[in-house]
Amino acid sequence: MGAVDQPLVLRAPMAHVSIERKYMETVRFDQLDLYPQVLRAIAEMGFEEATPIQSQAIPVVMSGVDVIGQAQTGTGKTASFGIPVLHKVDPNNKKTQVIILSPTRELAIQVADEIRKLAKYMHGVKILPVYGGQEISRQIKALKGGAQIIIGTPGRVMDHLRRKTIRCEAVNTIVLDEADEMLNMGFREDIETILEYIPEEGRQTVLFSATMPKPILDITKKYQHDAVTIKVVKKELTVPNIEQYYYDVKRKDKTEVLTRLLDYYNPKLSLVFCNTKKMVDELSEELKSRGYMAEGLHGDMKQAQRDRVMKAFRSGRVEILIATDVAARGIDVDDVEAVFNYDIPQDDEYYVHRIGRTGRAGRTGRAFTFVKGKEVYKLKDIMRYCKTKIVAMPIPSTDDVAQIKAEKVMEEIGRIIDEENLKDTIDIIEKQINESDYTAMDIAAAFLKQALGQINLDNDREDSFDFDNTGAEECMVRLFINIGKKDRVKPGDILGAVAGESGMPGKLVGAIDMYDKYTFVEVPREYGKEVLEAMKNAKIKGRSVNMEPANQK
Repeated sequence: MGAVDQPLVLRAPMAHVSIERKYMETVRFDQLDLYPQVLRAIAEMGFEEATPIQSQAIPVVMSGVDVIGQAQTGTGKTASFGIPVLHKVDPNNKKTQVIILSPTRELAIQVADEIRKLAKYMHGVKILPVYGGQEISRQIKALKGGAQIIIGTPGRVMDHLRRKTIRCEAVNTIVLDEADEMLNMGFREDIETILEYIPEEGRQTVLFSATMPKPILDITKKYQHDAVTIKVVKKELTVPNIEQYYYDVKRKDKTEVLTRLLDYYNPKLSLVFCNTKKMVDELSEELKSRGYMAEGLHGDMKQAQRDRVMKAFRSGRVEILIATDVAARGIDVDDVEAVFNYDIPQDDEYYVHRIGRTGRAGRTGRAFTFVKGKEVYKLKDIMRYCKTKIVAMPIPSTDDVAQIKAEKVMEEIGRIIDEENLKDTIDIIEKQINESDYTAMDIAAAFLKQALGQINLDNDREDSFDFDNTGAEECMVRLFINIGKKDRVKPGDILGAVAGESGMPGKLVGAIDMYDKYTFVEVPREYGKEVLEAMKNAKIKGRSVNMEPANQK
């Protein structure tokens, strides 16, 4: 089992084993001998690798021994016990086999939801949350239908045990989640009563707790046997000198806030981190549709595709790279000026790895984190862990963005005035003033307005092609090719030639309109010149073709 085969620090005082490990190389879920149904569900949830507590705990809990897991909230510990209990339950037996105790109704619902997602393809497995505040008659009715895994608050579980609506003769596993929190809330007596109900023979008792106060140790001594302690010991990590900010953003507003920050700070290269592959795909499509030079990077992409994306990012053709934590490993680009945590990282150490991608080689860097609601508590854990301050910031308004864009244009104009020879252009302006009713101020204001309307304010592109009026969708270029249906060419042939010759990802190619003797194809504006250059000597179906910017529709 992937995680257990690696070097451990083992201490074995009298029938007790403790596994204490520094953060190690990562373990993928497909290395943990999991059921194909569970792996399929994990893949669908978008996760690629186990967090440190998961990679250590899953194999040990699956082995059937009693376990004490010391881990903070938000480290992915639900899956640390959720995945093993799914491997243990018998779907053909409708009796209760696993009881999971949680301190609060909210956590019980959250744990039930996550285990349900993991069990999506395990037919016959029923998961039921029971908690105070919900009509007990409804829970009794659901329990009569049979549920192999019950997640509940101690008070309500005990109530059902007394009513005999939960029976324990088939229960083989009990999990105490956030045990220290349950004790703080005064549930010790209830927990001990519940443990007395469950047959001791063949019972696996799993306990997770952020801290290990004496009352917890008393419970482990009394109700566990030869327990294995798993403790993630986090390395002391400090973050480099990077400006760190966070924004309180609702999920539906995240993309809008991200684009405002990109426009406001205008970083040369940016890295955006998401927790799932699905989110990477969705966000990269959304940013491209808004005209940003963005690409996604995650583990499902073929190596050749990933290499193309990275080459484009390093060269600056792609300015925004959206990635999962796994895919971002090995990214070594010095010019990244901003890192965006679109999703708050699952683990504190991931935060350090993420923001360490900026501010390299003595450069300054910025890190922006989006949080919503209770995620601000997770952010506080990150601050404590990193011994750093992450400053709350207001979201820039559209006026702020317009103002900063204008300032950037004026800065560039100042540089041109200081460094360039403007004699010829001054002559052109003077001629225009003399021959028209415009003042110099009118002309300057018109140039500024034109500059502010451009997506890319850089002046380093000297395209010899005119892409202004090709009749394409916004941020795209419509290109004409002198080959069509009568030449027995299909849209796939055009797509293959454009992507293959230019190295541009095929999914970026837009509409392909075929006629008898010619075809129009749309590509992102930033790839227009590259595609035209690449297609100069290209052949489609053995025939040489001519490609040029289209006239407006």
